[in-house]
Amino acid sequence: MAPVSEMDIDLLLTLDALLQDRNITHAAARLGISQPALSARLARLRTLFGEPLFIPSPHGRGVLPTPRAEALKPQVESVLRGISAMFAPTAFDAKTSTRTFVIALHENPALMLGTGLLNQAGAAAPGIRLRFALPEMAELPQQLENGDVDIYIGVSAGAHDGWVRRKLLDDAFATAQRKGHPRGTGALDLESYCALSHLVVSSAGDPFTGFVDQTLAGLGHQRHVAMSTQSYAMAPALVAGTDLVCTLPERMLRQFASTLDIFPPPLPLQPITIYMYWHPKNSRDPASVWLREQLLEAAGRQV
Repeated sequence: MAPVSEMDIDLLLTLDALLQDRNITHAAARLGISQPALSARLARLRTLFGEPLFIPSPHGRGVLPTPRAEALKPQVESVLRGISAMFAPTAFDAKTSTRTFVIALHENPALMLGTGLLNQAGAAAPGIRLRFALPEMAELPQQLENGDVDIYIGVSAGAHDGWVRRKLLDDAFATAQRKGHPRGTGALDLESYCALSHLVVSSAGDPFTGFVDQTLAGLGHQRHVAMSTQSYAMAPALVAGTDLVCTLPERMLRQFASTLDIFPPPLPLQPITIYMYWHPKNSRDPASVWLREQLLEAAGRQV
């Protein structure tokens, strides 16, 4: 048996054309080559298979396949279909997909995007599932490369240089208090702001000091931080049930506007930009493109 490496696509196409046309002239025209070139390919096929494969028709022009050649026809067609399928673009049908998408993100962007993304993506693709996972930054490069995570959403700090990114949204900071807070709803000056009891969301370093405190220190002020939590999701409920105030990303706080009064903080705070990141190998993957489009639309609805 001849080694598979000796069979190339040109020989397969020649065999297929001869099986269909049973005529060297017509088969050569189908392949766009000369008759001598086709005859040379047929000679190679005969050597590989160790038999004639086609013989001249005794009743006129053309050739007749031998039983061996006839038996090869469905196999040749199957191989050529498989090769053609290799070049077909990968398809993603949102309406019928049952894929699970994994998005790594912290609570803040999850609270801002989760409801809108699920409602929107669920309407377009009722069979898909979404999984929000807290990012493990040390593991994230491998997870994105392996496909264990489809998208990472976060700020630029800690992002890998090799990932592709696109901005999802910009967000300012706001201060929130419970409705019916004893101080009223008037604008806060810096002195009054610092005199209130504050809740801080902190996951690293001093749990009672955050970027707001650093900004205040630069202005020569200090606030009273009475409580600290690691959870963005917990903060609105704690503020809504106490006289504490908090200063957090505005879009996240707007999700809880029914129980909170929200107003500008009396100090300049640098806005944050949230990006989505993905592995470059997925840039053209239809499913990944679809997910990114859903995220962009969900982020746009939060404006």
